[in-house]
Formats: sequence, C-alpha cells, structure tokens
Amino acid sequence: MCLGVPGKILAIDGLNATVDFFGVRKELRLDIVDEPVQVGDYVLNHVGFAIRRIPESEVQETIALFDQILDVTGAKEDLMAADVRGEIAAGKDRS
Repeated sequence: MCLGVPGKILAIDGLNATVDFFGVRKELRLDIVDEPVQVGDYVLNHVGFAIRRIPESEVQETIALFDQILDVTGAKEDLMAADVRGEIAAGKDRS
C-alpha cells in the first residue's frame, strides 16, 4: 500500500518546495502535482513528489485522520502508524 502524507508548503523555488510534515521539513518536487500550488497550500507527498493539492475544504479532515493514525494510545500496534511515527522521528533527528 502506498501512503500519501499531507504537508504544508512553506516555500517554493521553481519546481522545489519546502514542506512541513508534522514538524519535519522536507524538500519536495512539484513536477507532477495535479494543480498549481502556492505557499500555505497543503499537498500529499509520495516518495518526494507532491502528487495532489489538498482542497482547503478537506485539509482539517485530512490532518485529523493522520492525527488518528499517529495517536500513540490508539494505534500502538498498528504497523502503518509505527512506520509513519518512525519516519517523523527520523526526520526530526536530521533537522
């Protein structure tokens, strides 16, 4: 299964964007995103590419779903949640 992780665009430089994912900043490419984006937009990331701009009307629901996935008490044994939490922790260690 592939998982698109939501993040907020902080800066854009050509086809590169700095995006915040739950406190971790990463560089993404904008080559294949489904529509134009700007600073402040939320996008779904897949393997370093923004693949979809999240409509403003869906941002809060999308973030709430990820908060549920990442909830340590509710998803302690969930392998996907453990993987996402591990990626976030690793990114914070590199920041």
